Amino acid sequence: MDAPFLFFVVVGFVAQMVDGALGMAYGVISNTLLLAMGLPPAVASASVHAAEVVTTGVSGVTHHAFGNVDRGLLKRLAIPGVAGAAIGAYALVSVPGDAVKPYIALYLLSMGVLILWKTLRGQPAERRDVRHVSILGLAGGFCDAVGGGGWGPVVTSTLVARGHNPRMTIGSVNLAEFFVTIAASVVFILTIGLSNWSTVLALIAGGVLAAPLAAYTTRLIPARALMGLVGALIILTSLRTLALAWL
Repeated sequence: MDAPFLFFVVVGFVAQMVDGALGMAYGVISNTLLLAMGLPPAVASASVHAAEVVTTGVSGVTHHAFGNVDRGLLKRLAIPGVAGAAIGAYALVSVPGDAVKPYIALYLLSMGVLILWKTLRGQPAERRDVRHVSILGLAGGFCDAVGGGGWGPVVTSTLVARGHNPRMTIGSVNLAEFFVTIAASVVFILTIGLSNWSTVLALIAGGVLAAPLAAYTTRLIPARALMGLVGALIILTSLRTLALAWL
């Protein structure tokens, strides 16, 4: 195996460890590196989503096996998420995704601050508030396809900020993401195709290795600590996106 392939195996492993344990950032981490290597936003997003079809499937099944999935929440997220992803993927091949990213980042930054505030206050993590979950799934799927990553940050951050149990939220969002990535990938393949299979396979290999470990880690981290980690991750990622867009 050559050095670039091994590099993206490591990227896939680290990205899936973060995403599987905290419910976000696989797309953000992977897509950031692909864009840095000069790939157009649509091509980078297509590559990441192709890899995520496998990694989210493994991660979702593992979360389900560990009891981290709320089936009711899963259904409310997955169906509209698929629709949003298909619309977003089609839009990205026509409209520059970079134009939308700053606005997504501002929303995520506010969610991160809200989560950290609730964590510091010690507000109970678990509360069933399922209002507008379908709309959230639709928006999350759209943002994920357009921004090359965003399903986890948009959906997980909002649900945790509303008081949902972090462990069940992360598991449900991860499994729903499997269906979202399939929808986005189908649209990308039908519109612009997929060529850089070596990178895709490397991301898949790293992600599959990390998925079971990440799902198990979620069970070990206390809910309040998990909320703090999610909030900090959202803030750092959002600030980076804003800095790249405005500086």
